[in-house]
Amino acid sequence: MTEPWPEGVARHVLARTDSTNAEALRLAPGLSGPAWIMTREQFAGRGRRGRDWAMPAGNFAATLVMRPQGGPAAAQLSFVAALALYDALSDACGPSVRLAIKWPNDVLLNGGKVAGILLESAGSGAGLQAVAIGIGVNLAAAPPRDRIEAQAVPPVSVLGETGHQVAAEDFLDLLAPAFAGWLGQMQSYGFAPIRNAWLARAARLGEPIIARTGTAEHHGVFQGIDEQGALILNTSAGQRVIPAAEVYFGT
Repeated sequence: MTEPWPEGVARHVLARTDSTNAEALRLAPGLSGPAWIMTREQFAGRGRRGRDWAMPAGNFAATLVMRPQGGPAAAQLSFVAALALYDALSDACGPSVRLAIKWPNDVLLNGGKVAGILLESAGSGAGLQAVAIGIGVNLAAAPPRDRIEAQAVPPVSVLGETGHQVAAEDFLDLLAPAFAGWLGQMQSYGFAPIRNAWLARAARLGEPIIARTGTAEHHGVFQGIDEQGALILNTSAGQRVIPAAEVYFGT
């Protein structure tokens, strides 16, 4: 049963736009509250570290834009989004589907990347004006594997892995209430329950991974995340806490 659309949250469905994050940040100054912006066609989507985000027809691209009002740190919203994505995909695909969350903000389906999250903002620090939480999901098709870098998790789609045909607007109806529910938990109880729920769904927890920053590559065992969401890695040189990196599983 689909949960009702969250109260006080606007919904905009566009035929076409360059990027839902870009559109969300353009609209942010005129919004009276949080809003989801979804598009049926996105021609200049982007992922982490400036990478292109391909959107074949039938896939999902949407952004939740909101004005921060104290409480959760902006970076922690990506963990809320990952949990919401996990729940929405579980609802769309059925209870037997194999899902996991890869740090910092990808959702895996049967071991392949089915969804990604990109946080962007207008302003910074005390002048933070809006946060855009962009979400892309391969509902109908995955981008070609030759477009991904070596050792990256291969992309998959919901349709390809499960046979389920899920319309983008139907998926938004699952995602928005799920996000509102997890956000409400964080606003009421802090990051701890979000962290615990995220760890219960984490990919490769307790296993060897590779964390690449802009300057170094760290090999170790994934021990979890700290109270801010940073990666905790046990390496041969001791424990490292890594706030930002790309994670690879190796071979």
